Amino acid sequence: MKLHEIQNKIIESRLKIFSKLEFKRLLGVSESSAQQLLERYTKKGVLARLKGGLYALKLNYPSGYLIANKLYEPSYISFETALSYHNLIPETVYSFISATTKVTKNFSVGNQLFKYHKIKKRAFTGYKLTDVAGERVLVAEKEKALADYLYYVFLKKKSPNERLRLKGVKRDKLLSYVSLFEMPNFMKWVKNVIRTTT
Repeated sequence: MKLHEIQNKIIESRLKIFSKLEFKRLLGVSESSAQQLLERYTKKGVLARLKGGLYALKLNYPSGYLIANKLYEPSYISFETALSYHNLIPETVYSFISATTKVTKNFSVGNQLFKYHKIKKRAFTGYKLTDVAGERVLVAEKEKALADYLYYVFLKKKSPNERLRLKGVKRDKLLSYVSLFEMPNFMKWVKNVIRTTT
């Protein structure tokens, strides 16, 4: 199969990030052929190896948001990345920070940093499929991103952002997400933060 045919098949499939198995199925080739093609075109710079068995076509490279969703699953964009997306902090965040139920971990892909912060399974909610630059990605709602972020500030694992803006944040919705962490002291602390920030 010629290179342009492979590129076309990948683009037509709308798979911006794919595994070896998905690549094999897409091209209808054997496992060994799929492996050889992946190795050959990664060396030639046509494909980018994101991590382990995950690849992307350089011609149709995914956004950092989509890479963040696929690199370490289950996860959704949250914390400062989602706060910046929802305009709750004025800064641009250059790393992609997500919530996960798995172990806290960091990855580097190219020159981008992807951070994953562990939260309780019970609190792993409050995100939805969002259209970001033509891609469907899982992003926390503003209240959930804020609850996740404040949880890490409360645990002293993050520094508080002095320029946090709570305009448009629904207080009851935020507190319902905070309650999922099942920490009465955290709830009390958040209520005080809301009082002094708004």
